[in-house]
Amino acid sequence: MGLLQEDRLFPIDEGTRALARSLYATVKDLPIISPHGHTDPRWFAENEPFPDPAQLFVTPDHYVFRMLHSQGIPLEAMGVPRADGGPTETDGRKIWRLFASNFHLFRGTPSRLWLDHAFSEVFGLKERLSAETADAAYDQIADCLAQPGFRPRALFERFGIEAIATTESALDDLRWHRMIRESGWQGRVVTAYRPDAVVDPEFAGFAENVAQLGELTGEDTATWEGYLAAHRKRRAYFKEFGATSSDHGHATARTEDLPQAEAAALFAKALAGACTAEEADAFRGQMLTEMARMSLEDGLVLQIHPGSFRNHSRPVLDRFGRDKGFDIPTRTDYVRALRPLLSAVGGDPRLTVIVFTLDETAYARELAPLAGVYPALKLGPAWWFHDSPEGMRRFREMTTETAGFYNTVGFNDDTRAFCSIPARHDVARRVDCAFLATLVATGRLDAEEAPEVAHDLAYRLAKEAYRL
Repeated sequence: MGLLQEDRLFPIDEGTRALARSLYATVKDLPIISPHGHTDPRWFAENEPFPDPAQLFVTPDHYVFRMLHSQGIPLEAMGVPRADGGPTETDGRKIWRLFASNFHLFRGTPSRLWLDHAFSEVFGLKERLSAETADAAYDQIADCLAQPGFRPRALFERFGIEAIATTESALDDLRWHRMIRESGWQGRVVTAYRPDAVVDPEFAGFAENVAQLGELTGEDTATWEGYLAAHRKRRAYFKEFGATSSDHGHATARTEDLPQAEAAALFAKALAGACTAEEADAFRGQMLTEMARMSLEDGLVLQIHPGSFRNHSRPVLDRFGRDKGFDIPTRTDYVRALRPLLSAVGGDPRLTVIVFTLDETAYARELAPLAGVYPALKLGPAWWFHDSPEGMRRFREMTTETAGFYNTVGFNDDTRAFCSIPARHDVARRVDCAFLATLVATGRLDAEEAPEVAHDLAYRLAKEAYRL
């Protein structure tokens, strides 16, 4: 038996499994729309070989190194760079052996599915990764990475990616996107506008970041009007490089719709560093509504990714910086939190707001009923800690009854791990086909309808929702 079972994630009942298998056959080779993620545009701009297997699979992937760290393995041992410039392991083979010796930790996790898919389907490995197979696997992957067919652009094409969106700060100069455009390569790599650093008063260096925003745009960002004008200019600049969406990673889903004089006063307080935690949250909420209004002007889709307690470990934050596996889900309110924004613009069908959650208890109680009535609101797929077969199934079970399929937006992989993209989409397609097969088998969906829904979930909904 190889690393992957042919009927993985399909129902146990043979009749329903056969239905799922036949549905999956109709969508498994569809192009990949990856409308939100965190791959590095520099890969596609320079098209250089990936350095080594450890740098591809271990060091940059927080799903991997957080699991190893949970067993007491230092982040330094996995090559994770330190913010303070301290020493970390640089020997790729040594990092890989450590990873392989602990590969059993991933049993039963979605990471195991993604990794086995990449090992098998991308690099041709036949044996399970372990301490005993570590060196052979490393050598085989390293040999592949040295070949032209395994450079970023070649893999992009081999994976069948039709479009991929990266995510850049509002202050990014987008040099790598410019290089991609000027190279003449036809792969569609677009950016997305992520303004957290200049809309969150609690973001490190907020006032300095806002000043830099003014320098980039020629606007007086010391004033509320100039600050909003600067955002409009940066959004327009991002659109020049293909952006179709903005992305907002806030601690809560709170929105506000304050009178402009009150918003200006709150902005002045934020610039002065005088906001309380409550006022900072209110300002972030106000900016979500301002961004929604800008989306009505410029057409960018508004994504809201709330509910993560970022950088939970202060020692890890101080030592390694942000985004090192210590972001933890929190309870999140949506009904009250989104009401100001939805009251202001949620009835306008020209607007698309895609909301995500790390709080599954909100699916049936809050999110599906909201998306099931407001024209502007759509539900993003199972996200992050719930980007798993069980999480995807729970998402469908708890949202379809009220929001249906067509108030959701298909699948997005939201990943930094490039080689996991085909695996993640394959998992989503299998889970959705299994869910649809169950609906057919239980008389809730016609067999003639199911292939169309499967196609929509795998391809069309994401392409249309993100305007790609």
